[in-house]
Amino acid sequence: MADVTTAQDVVTYRESVAEGIAREMRRDPSVVCLGEDIGAAGGVFKTTVGLFEEFGPERVWDTPISEQAIVGAAMGAAMTGMRPVAEIMFSDFLACCWDYLANEIPKVRYMTGGQVTVPLVIRTANGGGLGFGAQHSQSVENWALTVPGLKIAAPSTPADVVGLMASAIRSDDPVVFFEHKGLFASKGRPAPDGHVVPFGEAAVLRQGADVTLVALASTVPLALTAADRLAAEGIEAEVLDLRCLIPLDVTAVLRSVERTSRLVVVEENPYQGGWGGTVVSVVADEGFELLDAPVKRVAGANVPLPFADALEDQVIPTVDKVVDAVRSLATY
Repeated sequence: MADVTTAQDVVTYRESVAEGIAREMRRDPSVVCLGEDIGAAGGVFKTTVGLFEEFGPERVWDTPISEQAIVGAAMGAAMTGMRPVAEIMFSDFLACCWDYLANEIPKVRYMTGGQVTVPLVIRTANGGGLGFGAQHSQSVENWALTVPGLKIAAPSTPADVVGLMASAIRSDDPVVFFEHKGLFASKGRPAPDGHVVPFGEAAVLRQGADVTLVALASTVPLALTAADRLAAEGIEAEVLDLRCLIPLDVTAVLRSVERTSRLVVVEENPYQGGWGGTVVSVVADEGFELLDAPVKRVAGANVPLPFADALEDQVIPTVDKVVDAVRSLATY
């Protein structure tokens, strides 16, 4: 019998953010939320709708417009037994609390010899594609990637939002949780009860024998669309969703490249210093003999994000850019 999907079978990515947090708040009374307008307003992106009504002001805290205050309070709460989930409205604004994120939070467990942990999650809306301009559209996963001591998650589907959120909140290490703005309205199957996605486990979303496409967050559906187009040309692409950058599932990448012998990394952050450079270097170090062609990176350009849609498309990865990169490898 054919699989029939109804409206009741799908949820949006943004709904899954609130659902993932709510599940952990119900499970663990030490979980609290804080951020700008996350209470009665339900968040500027409507990703915390229903939390204030269910858990009240003692566990859902509206804060002043101060990233330093939000992250500083979360750090103190985490060090004293809570598991805070702090929202920084736009990932660009992580720069405003960078000292906490880079110098304080990820160093405490090491500098105290494990006597003090900082089990917190910093959630943030990341990425472009919506015409929000240069200061509200950046993909900054690569910023966090430079900081030892942080875990990094970036889900691409509603179910992974819930599953990775569970792992993030339960982690005794600090986690930066990137929610892509361009995916908030996307839909997918809801997460089953008790759904947990372990950190550091990439997912093969499409199998193929000709080229590996490694993607993250918004570039995952982009890579899948490109793979469909390439299949019509007789090129079968394997699509790998990393889901996390720290820990990074290097084994999954190498296994896929072993099957395909070609690699294209699709990342939205700028080419200069992007996380794809790390993936490529690992493959060069540990799997060079697996390759039958040069590695390609499809990444954002090294320019401020334009406001105009037509110009933004010139800067960030697109399906056409991925298809062109794969074609160049297929004929190598």
